[in-house]
This record gives sequence, C-alpha cells and structure tokens, in this order.
Amino acid sequence: MTTTTAAAAATRAVGTAHTRVEGLAKVTGAARYAGEVPHPELAHGWLVLSTVARGRVRAVQDAPVRGMPGVLTVLHHGNAPRLEGNYMVPFGQPDPALQLFQHDRVPYVGWPVALVVAETPEQAREAAEALEVEYDEEPHDVAFFVGHPGMYTPEGSHAGKGDLEAELAASAVVVDAEYTTPEEHHSPMEPHAATARWDGGRLEVVDSNQGSKFVADELAKLFSLDPSAVRVRSEHVGGAFGSKGTRPHAVLAAMAATVLHRPVRVVLTRRQMFSLVGYRSPTAQRVRLGADPDGRLRVLDHQAECLTSTVYEFIERSADFGRPVYDADAHHTVNRVVRLDVPTPTWMRAPGEAPGSFALESALDELAEKCGIDPIALRVRNEPTVGPLSGLPFTSRNLLACFEEGARRFGWADRDPRPGVRREGRWLLGTGTAAAAFPTLSVPSTAAVTAEADGTFTVRITAIDVGTGARTALTQVAADALEVEPGRIRMRIADSDFGPAIIAGGSMGTRSWAWAIIAAARELRERLVPGGVIPPEGITARSDTSAAVGALSNKERHTFGAQFAEVAVDVTTGEVRVRRMLGIFAAGRIVNPLTARGQFIGAMTWGLSMALHEEAVRDQASGGHVGADLAGYHFAAHADVPAIEADWVDDPDPDDPVGIKGIGEIGVVGAAAAIANAVWHATGVRHRNLPIRPDRVLLAAAGARGARGA
Repeated sequence: MTTTTAAAAATRAVGTAHTRVEGLAKVTGAARYAGEVPHPELAHGWLVLSTVARGRVRAVQDAPVRGMPGVLTVLHHGNAPRLEGNYMVPFGQPDPALQLFQHDRVPYVGWPVALVVAETPEQAREAAEALEVEYDEEPHDVAFFVGHPGMYTPEGSHAGKGDLEAELAASAVVVDAEYTTPEEHHSPMEPHAATARWDGGRLEVVDSNQGSKFVADELAKLFSLDPSAVRVRSEHVGGAFGSKGTRPHAVLAAMAATVLHRPVRVVLTRRQMFSLVGYRSPTAQRVRLGADPDGRLRVLDHQAECLTSTVYEFIERSADFGRPVYDADAHHTVNRVVRLDVPTPTWMRAPGEAPGSFALESALDELAEKCGIDPIALRVRNEPTVGPLSGLPFTSRNLLACFEEGARRFGWADRDPRPGVRREGRWLLGTGTAAAAFPTLSVPSTAAVTAEADGTFTVRITAIDVGTGARTALTQVAADALEVEPGRIRMRIADSDFGPAIIAGGSMGTRSWAWAIIAAARELRERLVPGGVIPPEGITARSDTSAAVGALSNKERHTFGAQFAEVAVDVTTGEVRVRRMLGIFAAGRIVNPLTARGQFIGAMTWGLSMALHEEAVRDQASGGHVGADLAGYHFAAHADVPAIEADWVDDPDPDDPVGIKGIGEIGVVGAAAAIANAVWHATGVRHRNLPIRPDRVLLAAAGARGARGA
C-alpha cells in the first residue's frame, strides 16, 4: 500500500487524485494543437528531403514546380534568406541542422533540401513529390559496430576510482559480457507541427514543443530579431519524449512566413520524423563485474559506445547509469562515440539510463547466478551509503524499500531460483527484477500569480504539458500554496511571453515549475490584505527561483525504483509474452496519484516495447531507414501489454518546497532488464541483444540444445 506523510494528509489538493483540468477540452475537440489552429490566408509547406547519405546538391529544378497549381514558392539553398549561426543556446552550441538551406552540403539521408509552399497541403505535397533534385553523391558510412575505428572518448565522458585490473585479479567471481540495444524512435502521437505568422511586427508561432521560451529565444537568434519580437505558444502538445525541441519545421514555417508575408504551417509526416527530430542511438556496451564469493562488488566497469552525426555531437550516456547505484573498490564508467553519416540522435525518454540499465542490470543478474545469490539479495549487499564516486550524501535513497515492497507484492519469496523449471503447457515461465534510478534536477524558473477581482487566481508560467498532466499537477500546487480550492485557479501555460522557465524534460519540469509558483504565491499572500478590495486589474506577484535553486547544497539527488516482470516463452515458436509487471518507485512526493500512475505505467509499457519489439534498421547501401513508419517500426500494441501495476513508497525530497522529485523517466529505467532477466529465468538462456525477437529466441534455444548435446 502507498504510504503518506502527515504533511501530505493535511493538504487539500496535493497528494489527491484529480482528473485533468483540460480533459473536457481534449475529448470534445475544443483543445487546439499546433497543426489545427485556424488562420485566414493560411499557406502550407511541405518538406523535400535528401535521398543520398552524403554529398552536395548540384541543382534544384524548381521552375516546373513553381508553375503547378497553388504553388506559392519553393525555398532551397539557392534562394533562402540567410540565418544567423553564431550564437549560443542554454545547452551549449546550437544544432547546425537548424541552418536550413544555408549551403549545398548533404550530411545524411533525410536532410532538408527544399520547402514547397502552396495554398493547400495537397498541392504542396504534390509539388514537393514532383520536385527534382540533383546530387553529387559521395561515399558514406552509416555502419555502427563495436570498436569502430572512428570511435573516440569525448571530454568528460569518463569517471572512476580504483585499480580495475588489480581488483579483477583479486575477484573470486567475474562477469565480462557485451550487450547491445538498437536505434529507437520517439514517434509521439502528435506529429511535429508549427504555424508562423507576422502580427504587428512580431513573429507569432504556434508550435508543438517542450519549451516555448527556449524555442522563441532560438528563433530570435536565427532570424536576428530582438527576443521581444518573437512569441511562441504551445498550449497543447500530444507527446514529446525528448523529440520536441527547436526543430526544422518551426524554423521553416517562420522563414516561409517571412518570405510570403502570410501565415504558413509546416507539419512533418511520420516518415519525415524518423530523420528530422532525433532518436535514441544504438549502443554497444561491455560490463565487467568482479565480486567476492558473497557477492560484494570489487569491480564495476561499464564501457558504452554510441553514434552521433557528422554535424553535431550528441552522446547517449549509457555508462552513467551505475554511477549512483552501486559501489565497488574499482568503479569505472566511460562513454565513447563515433561520427557517422546519419541524423543526429537526441534525448529520448530516460536518455542513457534506459539502455544503460539494460546492460548493467542484466550483468548484475548474471553475477547473482554465478554467485548463487538471490538477485535482490545481491543488490542489497551492494547498497551504498553515499555517492559511490562523488562521496556526497543522498537527499533520500529508498531503493531497498522499493525492492522490499515490490518483492512482497510480486510474490518473489516463492520464486524457484533455478532457470527453466516452471512450465505451463507449451510455455516456460520465469520472473526477473532490476533496479531503476534517474537524476533529480531543479532548474531556475519564473512565474506570475494574479489575484483577480472575482476571487479567482491566474497563474502564468511557461510550463509545457506534453500529455503528462503537468497542467493539473501545477493547479493543485497553486491551490495549496494559495489555500484555495483548485477550481479557483486558472492555469495559463506554454506562452513564451510569460518569461523564462525550464523545458518539459529530464523529469525536472513539474519540480522546477512548482517551486516558482509557490514562491510567487507566497509573495502574493503577503501583499493581500484580509478583507481588502482587489482592483479590476488584479494584484500580481512574480517569482524567480534562481537564487533558491542556486543555494541548494551539493548532494546526490535521484529517484529510484524496483522493476519486476513475469514472462512466458514458447521456445518452439520464439514467442515471448509478458504476463505481468510491477514497478515500485521512490520518486518524491506524488502530486497527483491519478496522472502519476499513468506516467509510471506508460513508461513501463515503453520498457516492455524496448525489450521485445522496437528496432530501427538502416540500409547500409542507401544510408536510409528500412520501414521508416509505424508499420515497419514495431512497438507494443494493446494485446502485447499485460496487467501492469505501479505504486510508490513514501519519499519526499526534504530540499524541495513540495517534496517533488520527478517521475517522467524512471518508469522506463530497468524495465527491459527485468524482462530480459525473466526470459533467462524461464529458459536458462541469456539474451544480451535487444529486442528479444522470436528469431533470436529460436536461435538461442537451438544453440542451447546443441551445447547440451555436445
């Protein structure tokens, strides 16, 4: 059962289940997404993407297309307005992929080479598909493999302590194994879309993104505009998962609106999203564990390799996962990357931790087998008291409580540890577990709270609700901070005019936004006079949490969790079915149990999909995807998803004004490893390469039979 603190029980809104405040608008169609907002004289842009993996654009034969019905313009490197490229963004160097139509270079298949704008989307698409682009093609390399000669170690990608080789030599039990995960894609339900227009000297953009202020600031820099001259709104977003930062569709909508002096909308197709909005890099990981006979770790060595593009460096930091989770005398982690002629990867839900947990938590399971120790007991034995590499204290660390509660509810004590002994007809049954961890971050944000003359309160903050229920959770936080009912709160979000606020990502959104709302609400309450008259324009208080966040002490801050899975495997067909999953999390104070549980279950479903289904494949000859759509890219359907339970233990963060940590990512972490460990328990065969496809199960079963015969 979920436990609650006395403080949580005393509140009126935070900690109670509330349906989404925008739910009625969404189910009735009143909620407008970026691709649906109507405008008079709206024109439509359709992207043309490169068909070669490396080379130059020799010519864009746009003359015949310009004469087609409804076509207004064709933009490409030969005629596009110049963009500014010498600027910085909060996360470092800007992505050169936003320098659209500024040169003739083609760095990968799917690079934008032209935009056709027409009166209707159908006319734009017909003309775009008729446009002929000539290339000077060059040899390309899209092959990712272990030990690629171009692999390098970026600065700051290694962390460690102790002598690896000496401790390995002193270890009684050693695991040395390699694991791989494939290229994976976000594919949110709502495609990326933006509508841009000029209004009274301001560039107004309605965009599907994860941070309106960040996108507005970058558009201002790209088009050499004053920041106040750009406004971006993103009131409703239908999923993001890391893919919706500043993307080409928004830049090109703004470019075309500037050229044509009329509103322009650009919506990406599902296939275009596979090359334009990022993805999770494939990984190759080597894990070496050394332990004493009782399972105490002497060595933890996690080496991870990934890919990036030739235009921008992005690192899938898979090896980072174990840094706060387990201690060892020699503890080393390193991330390496190779530049290939492929689109740039990006953050994807639980970046680094999702693939990294699969490798390390599978290796821990292998170590438990070799030591003859229960997998949970092994993790208990290696529970650190401070940060294994930092030496810093944890704000709170309730991982063992998650395992204890999860084991009780899952029936772990009744588990026969021997693999391949449980059978139900043609099915072999097995259970597995894994740990989960994800960093907890607080980022400075601003907010404004207004006491209205009618007795209501309006909150303005550039938060983004990407479908998580953040709008509702913030309404609950504001209600408690103002000591009123949630129905008296008007929550206005996702407008860059509201001021700086962190993006929706990294499980840091609600935590950071709530802090800003509470600070503004407290100041407002101090200014309100009991029984006083509120003027028609209201009374407004504003906050900026920069100083408060900057004053946080240096500690290890993480959410934790324990994942459990039961699978059934038919080794004659290769079919793997997940029978049930359970996740128990220590994720700070839960603001809204209804939407939080949905987040956990959705993330665990993603982990199931990662374990058994998802895999994007590149054609080595063309450099492009094989089946870049939701028919060729498989993911878990409803029939693949069993009964999934998610719950939590009491874990408020003492350094946060509400006790929030963050829940968006943690449910993915460890889920694939728990399933893979359950497949081993069912069959006695270890799968170190995801996804666990039927052909791999059959091949592994045949190999196991051959080994027994030999």
